Amino acid sequence: MTSDTSTPAAARASARPSAWSPLRQPVFRALWFAQFASNVGSWMQTVGAQWLLIAKGAALLSLVQVAAGLPVLILALPAGVLADLVDRRRLLLGVQGGMAAVAAVLTVLAFAGHLGPWTLLALTFLLGCGGALNGPAWQALQPTLVPRDQLRPASALGAVNQNVARAVGPALGGLLVAAAGVGWTFALNTVSFAGILVVLARWRPVRSAPRPGQEREQAVAALRAGTRYVSHSPRVRRILLRSALFVPGAAALWALIPLTAHQTLHMGSAGYGLLLAAVGFGAVGGAWALPRVAGHLGGDWTLALSNVLFAAALLAVDYVADAVVAFVALVIAGTAWIWALSTLNAALQLGLPAWVRARAVAFYLLVFQGGMAIGALVWGLVAQWAGLSAALVSAAVLLVAGAATVRVLPLRDRQLDTDAGVTWPEPRLELEPAPTDGPVMVTVEYLVPEENAEAFRRAMARLERTRRRTGATTWGLYRDPEQPDRYQETFTVRSWAEHMAQHHERYTGSDQEAEADARALAERTPEVRHALMQHL
Repeated sequence: MTSDTSTPAAARASARPSAWSPLRQPVFRALWFAQFASNVGSWMQTVGAQWLLIAKGAALLSLVQVAAGLPVLILALPAGVLADLVDRRRLLLGVQGGMAAVAAVLTVLAFAGHLGPWTLLALTFLLGCGGALNGPAWQALQPTLVPRDQLRPASALGAVNQNVARAVGPALGGLLVAAAGVGWTFALNTVSFAGILVVLARWRPVRSAPRPGQEREQAVAALRAGTRYVSHSPRVRRILLRSALFVPGAAALWALIPLTAHQTLHMGSAGYGLLLAAVGFGAVGGAWALPRVAGHLGGDWTLALSNVLFAAALLAVDYVADAVVAFVALVIAGTAWIWALSTLNAALQLGLPAWVRARAVAFYLLVFQGGMAIGALVWGLVAQWAGLSAALVSAAVLLVAGAATVRVLPLRDRQLDTDAGVTWPEPRLELEPAPTDGPVMVTVEYLVPEENAEAFRRAMARLERTRRRTGATTWGLYRDPEQPDRYQETFTVRSWAEHMAQHHERYTGSDQEAEADARALAERTPEVRHALMQHL
């Protein structure tokens, strides 16, 4: 009996983009390969830096990860604001050039023999600052490089990029340290920035023209707007929470794998590089399997499985002091790592409108990279004072506990319409406000029959979130006791320019749907009024 490939399920399966389809996009492909070269260089340098400090103890060794990740805690939010306000391509060019310069200084000091532990950590911190400024802009570019239905495989390919580099870079770095010395790992990292700089310099993205009269957001106002969006977006908040339930436990692997190679498995730098390479091999296989795994399990259970597999890998590395077992366990860890990262990244990107994308990504990076930095420091201290085994087992327990919460704290990864909605009608004004005038009070009057009252209140609860996400600082729904079918929605916005942004670039298809649901329950088109605060 032959199968009927014309069924809806078969049609959806055939329409699903492959794991590699984003590489058909020329700019995405060029940036992907350039980033791969840069990531290989970064991992070679990480091996060199960690090997310089491996004899200094677990606490100092873990500071390499802390120095690389801590700048995110300081710079992620300002970097997100910057990436939403300026030309992202030029921002990336400047940041990548600065990182190349820092890497060059590191190289010169290493070859001159003047690279002490604290100098190394300070320069690693500066490179981390570049990475923190780079992250929001880089991730915010991705949805502009591939079609929307390819965001999930594009996110997976981004993780594959890092993890294949993790397979190649540490192995090359370990061999290079053994054959020629640490300085050459820093030198090759300096050269690795060239590809990204060339691709970005040649790329000329198409930019949309600003709306007539559109005011450029100021930095402080933009930061407030981004914070307000995240605080009133249940989807983004849940993604941040699920990240926090995975990252700190997973950080133990990156912080402590040098000690495992050195103390437990008695490996040299080349063996340590091969252990990290195992993670990369697992990531490649995980990316290939991810579309099918996520299709069968969904985002929540893919994350739960990732936590459990990563925990099992940590326990295997701890309890079985065998190089082959460790290699297999780290392949599994690499698979779990890419499943978790790709699921979280795709869920975030699919739910963000363009106007706030980099700022919301900055909050995600703050949780993710900050969790890595703090986790690395904590596990390094635990290993220093309680032993390596205690640190690995504690991290595994934390990961399993995170997996157990998936039923009560689901991811909420339903796809949202983040394209621009049909804008609100322009207000008819006798007096034209200045962009900075405000606060603005907007009042919307609805007539709702009693039989629709309960459904209307539920619809307005959803509409409140869209008003607050797009700029409202206060919001309220009032019912007239003299005319019970008369409701007034009232909200305030800081300035006229920000309210006009609500009318235009901040208004998405999901916002339009929420407003349409509420208006459909009213008897007639609501009446809208605007009022500006008068400063006496």
